[in-house]
Amino acid sequence: MSDCCCCNDEKKVYSKAEKDVILEKIIAIETKMFVEVNQGQKVECQNQLKAFHVMRYMSFAVLSGETLQSYWEDLKFAILEGRNLVKEKYARMDNLIPILNNNPVITKIEAVDNVWMKEVHEQYPLIVKYDQQFTNYETCELETYSDQTLDMYYRDVVVAKQLNINLVAERYRILGQKMGYPSLEELQARAAAKQNS
Repeated sequence: MSDCCCCNDEKKVYSKAEKDVILEKIIAIETKMFVEVNQGQKVECQNQLKAFHVMRYMSFAVLSGETLQSYWEDLKFAILEGRNLVKEKYARMDNLIPILNNNPVITKIEAVDNVWMKEVHEQYPLIVKYDQQFTNYETCELETYSDQTLDMYYRDVVVAKQLNINLVAERYRILGQKMGYPSLEELQARAAAKQNS
């Protein structure tokens, strides 16, 4: 897939309300998959489902309705196949299973996201951490997506780049707003005050 062919496709425009409906359906399925990981010996994070919801909302809210719709279809298909995509992601992170998808689009998405993440980390070092774990997590998650979803995700990334929008920054703005801070600057200032107290 070339860097621009995906941008020429005619696409449906989703309203925020339509996107939120799909988003909640995605998170509902992922939450069920999440609590089924390590059945019989729950880890602490599995008792913090509100935090899980916020983190997943922040991850997906910046994507187009088409991408969300495609990923929702991925999740429904996975259920039909008896697969748990969240469990597979964590298994990949621990190198317990082989690569799930070696689509080269994954590397293209990561290349842009890494630049964005570094930029946000440099601007807001107290609230945005950047290390190799970020890349590993993203790689393993993207491997659970279908090729169609990956292509649509990459299209969202290309469009954001063309509009000079940093999707990582947008995700953290959403997180800050859900925590009651209208801007990343205010969240950074709060972290600095806490550090100096």
